[in-house]
Amino acid sequence: MTSEATFPDGAQPVPARTLGSSDYKTLGLSALGGTLEFYDFVIYVFFATVLGALFFPADMPDWLRQLQTFGIFAAGYLARPVGGIVIAHFGDIFGRKRMFTLSIFLMAAPTLVIGLLPTYASIGVAAPLLLLAMRVLQGAAIGGEMPGAWVFVGEHVPGKRYGLGIGVLTSGITGGILLGSLIAVAINRHYSPEQVSDFAWRIPFILGGVFGLVSVYLRRFLHETPVFKELAGRRSASRELPLRTVLREHRLACVYVGLLTWVLSAAIVVVVLYTPTYLQKVHHIPAAMALEANALATLTLTLGCVLAGWASDRIGTRTVMLIGWGGLLVTAYLFYSGLPGTPATLFWHYGLVGLFVGTIATVPIAGVRAFPAPVRFTGLSFAYNMSYAVFGGLTPVILTLWLQHDTMAPAHYVAALAALGFLLALLPLAARGHAMRDGGVAPAHGATMGR
Repeated sequence: MTSEATFPDGAQPVPARTLGSSDYKTLGLSALGGTLEFYDFVIYVFFATVLGALFFPADMPDWLRQLQTFGIFAAGYLARPVGGIVIAHFGDIFGRKRMFTLSIFLMAAPTLVIGLLPTYASIGVAAPLLLLAMRVLQGAAIGGEMPGAWVFVGEHVPGKRYGLGIGVLTSGITGGILLGSLIAVAINRHYSPEQVSDFAWRIPFILGGVFGLVSVYLRRFLHETPVFKELAGRRSASRELPLRTVLREHRLACVYVGLLTWVLSAAIVVVVLYTPTYLQKVHHIPAAMALEANALATLTLTLGCVLAGWASDRIGTRTVMLIGWGGLLVTAYLFYSGLPGTPATLFWHYGLVGLFVGTIATVPIAGVRAFPAPVRFTGLSFAYNMSYAVFGGLTPVILTLWLQHDTMAPAHYVAALAALGFLLALLPLAARGHAMRDGGVAPAHGATMGR
């Protein structure tokens, strides 16, 4: 018999165990660490306009400067698969706790360096090259962090709180975007544009280095629980089943998770990360107002992740995906077609679309259980990071070129990918998965979902 379990509309059967104090501690520290690490990764995009002016020649056309700035942003995504594979490999040997700490350090150090880099005016072409190198290191770090955290939490929390646990962790990660947005708002409110370009842009990156050191310290309190040790044993066993085993026996799961990740990357990269620059460049909305609206949208996104996880435990992942991706399609057109609008409509519509972006929590909910335990970390890390490297990294570049011909390009892109997410919810993998664990070995019987 296989350990694969089928359950109606993706819902998890209810085991006896409920969330305990150790679960809350693990979940809280994991989410907080994800918040601080993701802040370091995304703060770059909130100052993309300033960085483009400082790290590239002044006589370069504005659209080309933005294209190259977002090209460096894309490099961080292209490095994610390498980081995911390498960190997963050493995680098999030394344990996830050490790799969690290493990934944060690899994020914090380059962030601090970016805050101290000389600009193009000082050292010429070496400035963008150093910026590129730091983004590559950041991408490698984030590639090892996120899939491991999702697997860890997914296998740790009780079955009836599986969706909520991953939703809360995902909200912590998106909370890093919110923190970055709030810091960007504060910088642009407190300093004039000239001061931001002169020195104030460095402040969020230097703060990011400090946040990273705090996160390294916090990870000391994540203990290698028996669940973690069992998972490490599974990953150790999976070294005898190399990546080609995943590609040979779980191709469908890889394709499914990869396509879901494409949908996730469209929602995050376009709506949350790219749009503040789009609002300023295309619709000439003041930077402070654009960032404040973005902060509201990121807040509703963070709440939406928790809501999507909670609802997944109660009405099923498939139903949440259908409602969420359908809502994202509609609200994307509502938001982008109404720009620039009034300040009230800008905040209201941006907040609404942000709430539906919270549907991204269903991606790791479905993705973690798409692979069996022996290859779960490897399978999820490979599929997620490869997809995000391609689609997440190239999206800003594609949109920058597309915007030369159509100012509604972000709406069309997000709507198309939301439609893809809606269709993926109809496939069997949205409502079935492999047994996780709950206090013991998952039963080989497919009638119940052991955790």
